[in-house]
Amino acid sequence: MFNLMKKDKEREGSRKEKKDKKERMSAAELRSLEEMSMRRGFFNLKREAKRESKNKLEISNPIPIKVASSNELTLTDIESDGLSNRSSMVLDDQLSAASSTDDLKGEGGGGQDGHRSSVHDRVAHFGSLAKQNSSQVGQMMKRFSFSQRSKEESPSEGSTPSGQNSAAPSPHVESKVFSMLRKQSLKQQPEAPATKKVCIPEVVDKTFPAQLQLPAVVAPSVPETRELELQRRNTGDFGFSLRRTTMLDRSLDGGVYRRVVHFAEPGAGTKDLALGLVPGDRLVEINGRNVENKTRDEIVEMIRQSGDTVRLKVQPILELSELSRCWLRNTEGLRRETRHVKTEEQIAAEQAWYGSEKVWLVHKDGFSLATVVKTEAGSLPEGKVKIKLEHDGTILDVDEDDIEKANPPSYDRSEDLASLLYLNESSVMHCLRQRYGGNLIHTYAGPNMVVINPLCTPSMYSEKVMHMFKGCRREDSAPHIYSVAQSAYRNLLTTRQDQSIVLLGKSGSGKTTNCQHLLQYLVSIAGSTGKIFSAEKWQAVYTILEAFGNSSTTMNTNASHFSHVVSLDFDQAGQVASASIQTMLLEKVRVSRRPEGESTFNIFYYILAGADSSLRTELHFNHLAENSAFGIIPHSKPEDKQRAAQQFTKLQAGMKVLGISGEEQKGLWLILGAIYHLGAAGATKEKPKALCSLAEIAHKQFARHEWAQKAAYLLGCTLEELSSSIFKHQAKGLQHSTSFRGAQDEAGQGDSSGSKVTALECLEAMASGLYSELFTLVISLINRALKSSQHSLCSLLIVDTPGFQNPRLAQQQRGATFEELCHNYTQERLQTLFHERTFVRELERYKEENIELALDDIECSTSRSVAAIDQASTQALVRTLARTDEARGLLWLMEEEAVQPGGSEETMLERLFSYYGSAQGENKGVSLLLRGERPHLFLLGHSHGTNWVEYDVQGWLSHAKHNLAAQNAATLLQDSQKKNISGLFMGRASGATVLSGSIAGLEGSSQLALRRATSMRKTFTTGVAAVKKKSLCIQVKLQVDALIDMVRRSRVHFVHCLLPKAEAVGGGGEPRVTHGESPDSGLMTLDVGLLRAQLRGSKLLDALRIYRQGYPDHMVFSEFRRRFDVLAPHLTKRHSRHYIVTDEKRAVEELLESLELEKSSYHMGLSRVFFRAGILSKLEEQRDVKTRRNISLFQAACRGYLARQAFKKRKIQDLAIRCIQKNIKKNRGVKDWPWWKLFTTVKPLIEVQLTEEQIRGKDEEIQQLKQKLEKVEKERNELRLNSDRLESRITELSSELADERNTGESASQLLETETSERLRLERDMKDLQAKFDSMKKQMESMEMEVMEARLIRASELNGEMDGDDTGGEWRLKYERAIREIEFTKKRLQQEFDDKLEVEQQNKRQLERRISDLQADNEESQRNIQQLKKKTQRLTAELQDTKLHLEGQQSRNHDLEKKQRKFDSELSAVQEEVQREKSLREKLAREKDMLTGEAFSLRQQLEDKDLEMCAVNLKLDQLEAELQDLNSQESKDEASLAKVKKQLRDMEAKVKDQEEELDEQAGTIQMLEQAKLRLEMEMERLRQTHSKEIESKDDEVEEIRQSCSKKLKQMEVQLEEEYDEKQKVLKEKRELESKLLSVRSGDIEAEKRLRKDLKRTKALLADAQIMLDHIKNNAPSKREIAQLKNQLEESEFTCAAAVKARKSMEVEIEDLHVQMEDISKTKQTLEEQLSRLQREKNDLQSRMEEDQEDLNELMKKHKAAVAQSAQNLAQISDLQAQLEEALKEKQEVQEKMQAIQSQLEFQEQSMVEKSLVSRQEAKIRELETKLEFEKTQVKRLESLVARLKENVEKLMEERDQYSSSENREKEQNKRLQRQIRDIKEEMCELAKKEAEASRKKHELEMDIESLEAGNQSLQADLKLAFKRIGDLQAAIEDEMESDDNEDLINSQGDSDTDSDVEDRVDGVKSWLSKSKGSAKNLSDDGSLKSSSFSYPRFVSLPEDLTSLSQLNHFQLLEFVNVFKHHVPIGIN
Repeated sequence: MFNLMKKDKEREGSRKEKKDKKERMSAAELRSLEEMSMRRGFFNLKREAKRESKNKLEISNPIPIKVASSNELTLTDIESDGLSNRSSMVLDDQLSAASSTDDLKGEGGGGQDGHRSSVHDRVAHFGSLAKQNSSQVGQMMKRFSFSQRSKEESPSEGSTPSGQNSAAPSPHVESKVFSMLRKQSLKQQPEAPATKKVCIPEVVDKTFPAQLQLPAVVAPSVPETRELELQRRNTGDFGFSLRRTTMLDRSLDGGVYRRVVHFAEPGAGTKDLALGLVPGDRLVEINGRNVENKTRDEIVEMIRQSGDTVRLKVQPILELSELSRCWLRNTEGLRRETRHVKTEEQIAAEQAWYGSEKVWLVHKDGFSLATVVKTEAGSLPEGKVKIKLEHDGTILDVDEDDIEKANPPSYDRSEDLASLLYLNESSVMHCLRQRYGGNLIHTYAGPNMVVINPLCTPSMYSEKVMHMFKGCRREDSAPHIYSVAQSAYRNLLTTRQDQSIVLLGKSGSGKTTNCQHLLQYLVSIAGSTGKIFSAEKWQAVYTILEAFGNSSTTMNTNASHFSHVVSLDFDQAGQVASASIQTMLLEKVRVSRRPEGESTFNIFYYILAGADSSLRTELHFNHLAENSAFGIIPHSKPEDKQRAAQQFTKLQAGMKVLGISGEEQKGLWLILGAIYHLGAAGATKEKPKALCSLAEIAHKQFARHEWAQKAAYLLGCTLEELSSSIFKHQAKGLQHSTSFRGAQDEAGQGDSSGSKVTALECLEAMASGLYSELFTLVISLINRALKSSQHSLCSLLIVDTPGFQNPRLAQQQRGATFEELCHNYTQERLQTLFHERTFVRELERYKEENIELALDDIECSTSRSVAAIDQASTQALVRTLARTDEARGLLWLMEEEAVQPGGSEETMLERLFSYYGSAQGENKGVSLLLRGERPHLFLLGHSHGTNWVEYDVQGWLSHAKHNLAAQNAATLLQDSQKKNISGLFMGRASGATVLSGSIAGLEGSSQLALRRATSMRKTFTTGVAAVKKKSLCIQVKLQVDALIDMVRRSRVHFVHCLLPKAEAVGGGGEPRVTHGESPDSGLMTLDVGLLRAQLRGSKLLDALRIYRQGYPDHMVFSEFRRRFDVLAPHLTKRHSRHYIVTDEKRAVEELLESLELEKSSYHMGLSRVFFRAGILSKLEEQRDVKTRRNISLFQAACRGYLARQAFKKRKIQDLAIRCIQKNIKKNRGVKDWPWWKLFTTVKPLIEVQLTEEQIRGKDEEIQQLKQKLEKVEKERNELRLNSDRLESRITELSSELADERNTGESASQLLETETSERLRLERDMKDLQAKFDSMKKQMESMEMEVMEARLIRASELNGEMDGDDTGGEWRLKYERAIREIEFTKKRLQQEFDDKLEVEQQNKRQLERRISDLQADNEESQRNIQQLKKKTQRLTAELQDTKLHLEGQQSRNHDLEKKQRKFDSELSAVQEEVQREKSLREKLAREKDMLTGEAFSLRQQLEDKDLEMCAVNLKLDQLEAELQDLNSQESKDEASLAKVKKQLRDMEAKVKDQEEELDEQAGTIQMLEQAKLRLEMEMERLRQTHSKEIESKDDEVEEIRQSCSKKLKQMEVQLEEEYDEKQKVLKEKRELESKLLSVRSGDIEAEKRLRKDLKRTKALLADAQIMLDHIKNNAPSKREIAQLKNQLEESEFTCAAAVKARKSMEVEIEDLHVQMEDISKTKQTLEEQLSRLQREKNDLQSRMEEDQEDLNELMKKHKAAVAQSAQNLAQISDLQAQLEEALKEKQEVQEKMQAIQSQLEFQEQSMVEKSLVSRQEAKIRELETKLEFEKTQVKRLESLVARLKENVEKLMEERDQYSSSENREKEQNKRLQRQIRDIKEEMCELAKKEAEASRKKHELEMDIESLEAGNQSLQADLKLAFKRIGDLQAAIEDEMESDDNEDLINSQGDSDTDSDVEDRVDGVKSWLSKSKGSAKNLSDDGSLKSSSFSYPRFVSLPEDLTSLSQLNHFQLLEFVNVFKHHVPIGIN
């Protein structure tokens, strides 16, 4: 019965519950929904309707919930934007919970999986949106996740209602919901997938309504031709060579064709470089005849037929035009600054360009040239501008952000992008396009190089072009890849630091080709010792690398599939000492598996096509397989076969060059053949059985075992060994590349450790392992040929890696592979290194040096995309298999998912998107990770989001798992039976040539090679790497880390290789049209969109901007000073050539100031000086010029020294020759002497025996030394071998020790992390165990309670069955309780509904506010972005303008320097002109004088002619007379003899006179020379004297000015001191007067006190008498009053005395202060006195110096006077000599007259006519000498006059100096008098001060005595008050006795008695007050006066003798107290 009632109640309760559920959802149901969602991980919401106005919706698919702005709940699919805007449905305010999991099944099996990934990616976003519904729903959404659902569930189950309570929904809402779900299911069905288009952000997506075109590529101007004339040499040639080649040329119609070109290039000799020919000069004409269309033989014949000279006309080709121009400019000595002189037309064109304001319009297809149209203000909206296109005149209104400033046309082909006037993206691209169109593929980009890959092989790479760059600086060379190599090599030589060159760019951009050019240049220019490194050897190296590491892809016909670093080690002389190659990231999977349409490595095609018959037979290549599992199929085209065969022949030749023997080559070919045969053997798809034998496995797993047998034969093993190595681990599956320590899982655990692998995967792994070992062996053989034992100093690294791989670029519809991801990751890391070196390090250096640099916001590096690949977690060292929420990169996720039992690519991708996908919300920025169109695809934005690559992750987890077949490859090769294979690999087994199976080529015994190997090992053995180095995925990161770390240690030079077009790399498909260019626009054109993406990705513009705005060149202070102090020799002399200066910064500042650099061109840091770009190169150029000049001077000095030494040597040789000649003469004299013959015969015989003995001894010594030498050589060789062996052993041990140490450190780190993790887990386990125990106890107690409740209920039921009465009562209670519970539930539900409505209203308001705020925020974000772009653009333009302004300022500064230099040169030239002018005037004056002299001489000559005529007449007469005489017959013989005798005498006299005349002429010449010397000496003395006088005048003037200034200062100081002295005297007088007044006041006070003392004594005597009278008689009131008054007056007097004492103390303190002031004043006066004394001493010293100078001047003056006196004496001597000469002249004239008379006599005596003519000639000669003497006398007289004038001037100057000296003496005397007066005044002040101090001392003594008296008076006063107290007590006793007596007195005497009582009371009160005052005095030490009003009394009795017992001081104090209060009268 009870059960029936219970069932009825349950049915009623269920009906009520159903009814309540229909109305609303309770809180309990919400909690159950939360629990269910947490348990199941998803929602299943169903619709139910109680009313038509309220609807409920069932969600069969997990759709996120987003709250709408209205009172609705919107369903949104966040994955698709279109659905998010259209498919919003209305939900009811109540939500019903699902009760079974059947409702959660999707409508389509595959659709759920397709949708799962998108929803799983949006879980976090879904939770944030659902959190806004309510707090309960928000708690559910925090842990919201989706479980994986099976695909086999039927679509119908998803729409089935979950229970009986589900009601039919509203039809209207139903239709909306299911239409939306139908759309979703259509999208999610895999049968008809609607491909989702992925929106990749464009670099520029702006379009405009106009026909936009790119600016035309202007054809470059034809280079100028040069005409040269060459001379034929002795060898018969002209010194140049002819080179014939074919080049691409463009015809007039635009077509491209090939033509033959002949180059005339200089020869290999050094003299050939001076011909004027440059490599790349095209031969145009020979001897005026055009040879462009002639053959080589015809040209050679024309050159042969030329004579001794040949005239050539040459023209450089476009590719080398810049290089030719730079070369010619450098060889001619022209500077770069003067390369362009603009004409007026060019200047006008530039001004017109600037006036027109040309801009670039940036659009999607590129950029177009336009002109800004000026408009009125306000006609356009803000931010808009009107432009006019140049090509068609279209006018557009565009945003300001869409235009960029354009540069003038002169910058179209700038060699350096940093030199552009306006640096923006369009200008850079325009410059690169124009250069590329002119075959100029190299461009400088600041410190970096940009190389655009040409489509054809250019003619700019040759050995002669290399020599053009040898020794050049970067500033002096044109942009070229050789310039980068030269710059790195030059830095290596100058700094002795390691250098590296890193090539960046896309695949196919020419990185490997440029790497080869760099190596060829370095090897050719640097050279090597013994020429062991030749260009031929490096060509062989790259031939081998291209064969084994390259293949053809759709993106590049010869793509590299490995990264390598070439290391060149240089010795001290700068030559290549050794080299090595390290390789990493080999794409070994390409051997067996590769993308469709791509080939395997080239070596397979080479060997298949080029092997000879014997090799083919040995490799079993006679019959090739039709198909291969690896896809290795030989070429089918004959031309491809021929090309491959040629390459194989070239490969064999290259191996021979590198020393690879035939046996070693044979081993390589055997391994390659084995790989080919393994691919031909293939593998089956059947899985092996566990019980099969190895032979059965081999038979069943190989598809064609005969080919496997061939492979085993070639590898030198059996088929069983080969199959065992490949397939024996197949059943175990892949070994996970876990990061745990220890060995891998054992065989027994293989089934659980990984998934099963197929036989084909094992076969592919074996092939990959074999090829990896083969490639490593090839690298070892190459390094063996390149290594050397020479000592190396530093190294240069060249890094070449595969470029960015992007299949979309080649129009391929596939995803990129994991290997391509690794290559892209390497490029990203190198880009990050570029960003770090270019931006981060520069900014850090500026910050360290306190240099403020205003730069734009530098964007972050590529760390976001790099982090998505390699970011490690903080728990990387912890061994855990659990998935954590911490973000980590793709490589780490691959490793974790490979370890996880259920790991897959899908979960890996979902986790990757959860970490790095788009952030929550729409305003968090663009993510670099996007989902692909298919589930397994994802897109990653490389290069800052400019290169989006789509990756396919299918099969990626296999890369993270170890396949043991690949690991067995090395063992198989080492155990081979073929010696040529096992010998190769057994030798490698011992050496550490491979690092962790990753990096190959670590051989080498040199120090630098060991350092590189140690660095790489350290990368692999420290930290996480030590634990993860066995992981295949993490190895990728570690290899790149090792590469970056090796490069980071050096100075890096970056080369950016750009890809010109997407079509340039080949690949199938239709060629697409590039942006803005037609397909047939020519050959050298660029894809602008691709170029823009590459520029933005490389951040070249930002690098150029920081290069232009910053200070890229910097040097340490000391290094800069030592390098450039040659430019400032005066500073070098001042520093005394010391290399250490105390203040380097100050020295550098002085050096820069002397160099006159502009302030803005450099900046002084804390430890180094920074320069703008190009400044340091200019300083280097100046230094080179200066050094060249100094070296030339040094060479001249050396040559002079050598010439002098050679001259000395010649003199010695001359002396020796003379000595030899003398000895030969002597020998000739004694050679016939018999004794000499005997001596010469015997002496050799004596010495023969001695020499033979010496020879025998020497031979023995030589033999002993040879034996010792052989022994030492043998020991040395042994020691060398031992040392080499020990060094190799030490290096091995050190590397092993480093590895072990690093492993130990990593193990300890791992142990610590694991220990901490274990402790944490143990704590967590303890906590969980405690919770479990408590929960267990709680559960047991609950079970006990349940059992008790059941027992109680059973007993109650039994009781109810027994008695119905009691059962009814219980039933009523139960029903009442049920009703109460239902009522409570309804009430609570109602309250909850009310609260829910209020919360929903608040929520809607908040949502509206949030939506408004979000809209405002989005708008503000857009505005901020626009403003930011505008700010960046304006900032860039401002910086460009600022740089242009700085350039103009520097140019003005240079012009000013040149102007100053020109002015100085002009002034020098003007001075020279003036000097020339004065010389011309002087010459004119001399000419006039000479003309006058010539005129006078002419007149004299005429006179002489007349005289001669007269003489001739006389002679005729004499002849006639002689004839007459001859005719006389009688001739006396005696007279004839006499005449002859006279004639002889006359001749003797004439001879004597001639001799005398000669002597006189000699003396005259000597006098003339002495006169000239005297004139020169006088001139020199006069100049030196004038200079000394001027200098002394300046010094005296300076001294006078300084003395006058100092005198003025001293006068001012003296006046001030006098004023201060007067003030001090005044103060002193005041103080003395005060002291006198104080002293007089003291005397008066003392007198007054004495009078008071006398009067007090009298008063005391009266008081004693009065007291006695009072005692004797009745006390009188009048007397008492009198006594009170006296006491009061005494107290007042005492107080006045205390006040006077205090005032005296204050005055004494003031006196102390004044005395201190006086002492301070005294000190200052003393200091001034000492300063004046010092100045006086200085003046005296200077006066003494002046006196010494004057004395020296006087000495010089006296010396000059003495010299002038000597000159005067010499002049007087000369005058005396002249007078003597005149006398002699007179005597000669007299003699002449005598001779004339004799001649007449002779004539009369018929003397011969010839004698007469001779005498006449002598006479004329004497006359000319006399005229010459006259002129000499005149000159001497003028010289004497000038000397007299000089002497007078000197006398005047002496007088002036003496007068100035007297004035100086008087001034000194006056100063001495002033100093004496000051000293006297100071003495007086000192005396007065001493007197004042004495008086002060006396006052202090008086004050001390007064203080002592004051103290004694205080003591006496205390004693007096004590006595007064006793007196008061006695008086009180008497007064009491008197009162008793007064009671008896009569009534009549009442008046008198009352008066007496009043007096007695007054005395008592006074006594009590005096007692209190005494007490106060005893306590405080001072008296306090108080006013008393006592009645006066007239007189006191005279018998107060009892008071006379008090002492003097007591009475004095008493009187002072009573004096001012009680007027006492004594009767």
